[in-house]
Amino acid sequence: MPSSIGILLVGAGFIADVHSAAVAASSRAHLAGIVDADPGRAAAFARSHGAVPYTVDLAEALAWPNVDAVVVCTPNDTHRRIGAQVAAAGKHLLIEKPLATTLADARALAAEFAAAGRVLVAAHSHRHHAYGRAVKEAIEAGAVGRPRHARLAILGGWIWTGWDAWAADPVRSGGHALHNGVHVLDLVTWWLGGDPVRVFARGRRQTAAELRIYDYLEMVVEYADGAVSVCEMSRAHRPGSFGLRELLVTGTGGVIRQDWDGESSFLHTEGGTGLVPAAGGDGFTAQFESWLDAIGGAPSAMPVADAVRAVELGVAVEESIASGRPVAVGAAA
Repeated sequence: MPSSIGILLVGAGFIADVHSAAVAASSRAHLAGIVDADPGRAAAFARSHGAVPYTVDLAEALAWPNVDAVVVCTPNDTHRRIGAQVAAAGKHLLIEKPLATTLADARALAAEFAAAGRVLVAAHSHRHHAYGRAVKEAIEAGAVGRPRHARLAILGGWIWTGWDAWAADPVRSGGHALHNGVHVLDLVTWWLGGDPVRVFARGRRQTAAELRIYDYLEMVVEYADGAVSVCEMSRAHRPGSFGLRELLVTGTGGVIRQDWDGESSFLHTEGGTGLVPAAGGDGFTAQFESWLDAIGGAPSAMPVADAVRAVELGVAVEESIASGRPVAVGAAA
């Protein structure tokens, strides 16, 4: 690989700004170009990022000589098709979670990148946030003995961009369990280190009855060794500026706990009540640097098998909600 890795960004939506900032902060990479289906949005993004090349044609951009790796920030239902193009072009890929919207597609992408000998990483950014790493490191250091139970709740509001937003379309997003729930499902499973065997979940349309997805989720995951995790994920809480996180990990020898206000402080302004952003580091920057490490030959902090498993869990959650029954992990399609 060159001394500075050329990054092609695919998709110029709001999350692209976060990823492009991670690229700009790195001494090992640079933004080589942008692809977006909307030519006006692609041009505007390119102008605001140093007049980099832009196009609406992914195949054209993948052929640019200075493109070494790709960051994909497009809707979930496009991941399979775009990922296949990137693998065929022989480029490394960091793709927004979920890896795909079906287990079959996730497995196919994993196989294609393995065959191409290129690094595939799904952007499960919470693994790279300070709190996620701190819990994992404490467990590995023996702070709780053998972990037996985890509870993680990430609760907050979300202003949907419109009733026609792709994230609120269960076909395009895969549902809330795949779009956002995979964050908590992956994190607790990573912490506990077990093999998930069964999921039982329920969902509610909390924001409005007309919403096409469940914006509030309760998810219970059982593991082969008897451990259990209980997760909540909400984008329905109000006020929207007030985000909460609760976590608890118990084991045979101890407890790790962070209360909802343990990382932040209240902030009262004319605009409402919120929390002071925690000084916990930039998870997206850490994630990007970890991906570059993996491209350089280091073990991946987000192995492909874990990204596939996160899809498997998300799909199982959606099926459990639909059926009202527990679903065996691996039995979901």
